[in-house]
Amino acid sequence: GLGFNIVGGTDQQYIANDNSIYVSWIKKDGAAYLDGRLQEGDKILAINGKDLKDLRHKDAVELFRNAGYYVSLKIQRRLQPQNGPVGHGGDGESGGLPLAAILVPGLALAATAVWMLLRYRQRM
Repeated sequence: GLGFNIVGGTDQQYIANDNSIYVSWIKKDGAAYLDGRLQEGDKILAINGKDLKDLRHKDAVELFRNAGYYVSLKIQRRLQPQNGPVGHGGDGESGGLPLAAILVPGLALAATAVWMLLRYRQRM
């Protein structure tokens, strides 16, 4: 096998309103693991030039089973969340803003709003 599992499809959406096929698990020491390019969470757009758009899960599985010895995948890398990397193999950088960069201004804005509300109530 190719050494990974997939989820998704028109009949088993992995993400709401998204019929895409995603890598759910990569078998340690399997072909995909040893190659090192595929990651859990990647969206698979095509296999050997065949588009995976709007396929049922079982039809996508069948394409993978019949892919042959040499396999070409077109993938879309998963997006990293803002608060840190997901899964294994990350370099420790989230690629987004640190959580403090969002929380500190938000708390300052909330404190200002409370202060203004209290001042307004005192004048009434």
